[in-house]
Amino acid sequence: MEEQTYKIKNVKSFEPVHIFDCGQCFRWDKELDGSYTGVFKGNVMNVKKDGNNVTFKGICNGNIEEICRDYFDLNTDYEDIKEKLSKIDDNVKTSVGYGSGIRILNQDLWETIISFIISANNNIPRIKGIIDRISKKYGKEVNWNGTKYYTFPIAEELSKASVEDLRVYETTKKILNKEVDLNKLTEEKDTEKVREKLLTLPGVGPKVADCILLFSTLKRFEVFPIDVWVRRVMNDLYIKNPDETKVNKREIEKLAKEKYGNLAGLAQQYLFYWKREA
Repeated sequence: MEEQTYKIKNVKSFEPVHIFDCGQCFRWDKELDGSYTGVFKGNVMNVKKDGNNVTFKGICNGNIEEICRDYFDLNTDYEDIKEKLSKIDDNVKTSVGYGSGIRILNQDLWETIISFIISANNNIPRIKGIIDRISKKYGKEVNWNGTKYYTFPIAEELSKASVEDLRVYETTKKILNKEVDLNKLTEEKDTEKVREKLLTLPGVGPKVADCILLFSTLKRFEVFPIDVWVRRVMNDLYIKNPDETKVNKREIEKLAKEKYGNLAGLAQQYLFYWKREA
């Protein structure tokens, strides 16, 4: 693979720090110059923003422009999405201002499933460490600029793993046996049916299923993953229960559906980023 470069000028709604630090991905690392380097779908890439221009540089399985347009969701009009969300209320408007450069990545479905199973009950540095170790041990080595990188192992490669994480082992087996067919999941239009299928995988509970639905190539913008931060922000802004632990998931989901409709997942990202950063 040869090094390729792709540049976009006067880009809107694209801030690397917002994209890579909003909790949707685990294989991007900040460099000393403020750029980010990551491994995804067999590609190794550096992303650097300078003013309103973004440069993508790396070694790719294919044409770098096509790969970037797909992975970084560059064909979606986030300016329009932010305008629609900002009209909902002042809280959403404020949160959109905080995370104005967020884009939802089109991440590989298989990698997203395993990554979010690992994410359950772990903090981000630990999740990144586990995924890095799995990739080093079972993925393929890629050399770029004198540095070794490792691709995320495909199901066949990960099936060789020792049973250190039973959930990952069992899920890998189910996917290899086609008990859960990833191609069929991608083709299925009914989000509820996809969610039900994901919930049959060991280690996938409701929150993990929603993260997979939102952050992978499944790209279901209407789902609303709920974690501690999201419950807190929804309670603080709207529900106002003195004991936030008593706020149940159904109540939040109903509220999110009524308020944000088919953009609930994007509203969740802006609210999550705002609450965590502010």
